[in-house]
Amino acid sequence: MKKLVIIPTYNEKENIRNIIEAVFALQQEYHILVVDDSSPDGTSEIVRNLQEYYPGELYLSVRKVKDGLGKAYIHGFQWALKNNYDYIFEMDADFSHDPKDLPKLFEACKKGGMSVGSRYCNGVNVVNWPMGRVLLSYFASRYVRFVLGIPVYDTTAGFVCFSRETLQKIGLHKIKLKGYGFQVEMKFRAYKKGVKIIEVPIIFTNRVQGESKMNGGIIGEAIFGVLNLKWKSLINRL
Repeated sequence: MKKLVIIPTYNEKENIRNIIEAVFALQQEYHILVVDDSSPDGTSEIVRNLQEYYPGELYLSVRKVKDGLGKAYIHGFQWALKNNYDYIFEMDADFSHDPKDLPKLFEACKKGGMSVGSRYCNGVNVVNWPMGRVLLSYFASRYVRFVLGIPVYDTTAGFVCFSRETLQKIGLHKIKLKGYGFQVEMKFRAYKKGVKIIEVPIIFTNRVQGESKMNGGIIGEAIFGVLNLKWKSLINRL
């Protein structure tokens, strides 16, 4: 079974080498695709240099347009399907997601078709976040769960594993949300297609190096995007 970890990047030169080496240190035959949005800090050059040490395992795709996390992941998913990967992971570059949790996500995904590294399915497991950020994230997930009826506690989670069949069922061409709302839309469309989503408890650690990409526009898109998804599902236009 071919497994691909997709890592989207923009200005992650402080983290990218270490996260790549940490994934390959697991020695469980994960391949990595870095989708870089033309980072001006040299992130892609670091990846190109590392490709010499990981031939046939580390791949790089540089996009010319920076148009959202969702678009970067869709690009990566399409690449994965084209190259016949069986299981495809989403993971951040900044170590907020621990690479050591990848095997747990993989095992859960094999049982359900989609697994989520969850901060909230077993209490609140977040380290080094300001309380305001914790509350925003927690209640955003509660809001999404209430509005859309998804049986997932961490609806905005970005540490996810999909089977190939699940990505094909979702219909990547239908995904419209670009920021963190993208994470919600992927889960909702998978749920509506009858995919079993399994949450795996993880500890989420706030980034130590680099800058967060969170902003008000992303939050607004997520709030109103959820309402739009609900409306479309009610009128059978999803």
